[in-house]
Amino acid sequence: MIKMFESLGDRLQNALHKMKGYGKITEENISDMMREIRLALLEADVNYQVVKEFTNTVKEKALGEEVQKSIKPGDLFVKIVQDELTELLGGESEPLNLEGKPACLMLVGLQGSGKTTTIGKLANFLRKKHSKKPLLVACDVYRPAAIDQLKQIGKQLGIEVYEEGKKDPVEIADHALAYAKENHFDYVLIDTAGRLHIDEELMEELQNINEFCHPKEVLLVIDAMMGQDAINVIQGFNDKLPLTGVILTKLDGDTRGGVALSVRHLTHVPIKFIGVSEKLDGLDSFDPKRMAGRILGMGDIVSLVEKATEAIDEKEAEKTAKRMQAGKFDLEDFLSTMKQMKKLGPIENLLKLLPGASKMGLNNIQIDPKLMARTEAIVLSMTPQERRHPEIIKASRKTRIAKGCGLSVAEVNKLLNQFDQMKVMMKQMQNGKMKFPF
Repeated sequence: MIKMFESLGDRLQNALHKMKGYGKITEENISDMMREIRLALLEADVNYQVVKEFTNTVKEKALGEEVQKSIKPGDLFVKIVQDELTELLGGESEPLNLEGKPACLMLVGLQGSGKTTTIGKLANFLRKKHSKKPLLVACDVYRPAAIDQLKQIGKQLGIEVYEEGKKDPVEIADHALAYAKENHFDYVLIDTAGRLHIDEELMEELQNINEFCHPKEVLLVIDAMMGQDAINVIQGFNDKLPLTGVILTKLDGDTRGGVALSVRHLTHVPIKFIGVSEKLDGLDSFDPKRMAGRILGMGDIVSLVEKATEAIDEKEAEKTAKRMQAGKFDLEDFLSTMKQMKKLGPIENLLKLLPGASKMGLNNIQIDPKLMARTEAIVLSMTPQERRHPEIIKASRKTRIAKGCGLSVAEVNKLLNQFDQMKVMMKQMQNGKMKFPF
């Protein structure tokens, strides 16, 4: 689960777990339950009015719902909470409007909200998702080094940046659109200067860019760690500009996260993306149903599959699977699988997407990133023949491999033993003899 929601998720899951023990839904047991849910939401900094409406709706629906014999009361209650949480988060996901050749998107926000980094993440996301060509436009002409920062991000991603130095931002945006049309770019992403929504002069500048460029998306980048103040900022910007969505950054931060549960309900502006890490691939599209499932400990297998689809080479994975089935899996295959796994990101983040991750204690697992690097170093210190035939690796070879990777013979032995155990497990799974501990 996203770090910001971990505490809230644990509280809600514990409350709902108690409900599963009840034989029926009554006014009495539902009142105890709603008190716990109300406290969990308030402590997560969800707006008081939102909490009140949410708990009243859940209670009303639960007491009014006729429980069928085939459905346990606890399961029905969990479904009601999940449905209402989904509705609170926005109901349906809101895709970007990418009409136009090129499609124009403008990012706005306060200073320090992470806007320039986010626009790089968004360009990277669009290029990966749609295999199209984005252009970044530097219209933040006030903050020192803002243009250089955007150019650096563009260089890292291999995405072109259009800039004209400290000229008029409206003219820069207009020229950038003409440049994008001439050079067949698919998307134009305009990075604007951070400003307060009460700064009339700078807000007018945004209105002028909007009138000249007619962006299909005007996205407000906002720091989720601001708490409920974020609602006032969203409303302030929305009064001056036709906001089409919000990008919440720093959801990987250690804070309460209630703003995410209040935004749509109070402002009617949808959350379209969430920032989940500082890396330039750390941006996810926001799906209310999937997020509600993650908060309630039901996992997010869809996101897990999407990450795998984006990162893993299908032909390579198929080849490895066939070798596994044929019992020919060797250390070359193991190395290839490790490289594919690294593309998926930190393993602990993937574990959190599994259903019941919190109950299994997977939310707080910390995996040393050096562990995979050490394993890779050992395998790379072997000859191709040794990787294909690990059984030939005896004492003298182990000593040479250990020296080659700067590790001990004991660590080489440990890896080889783990690999042997993995092969035995694969064989048992193929023969249907695998015994599971449950």
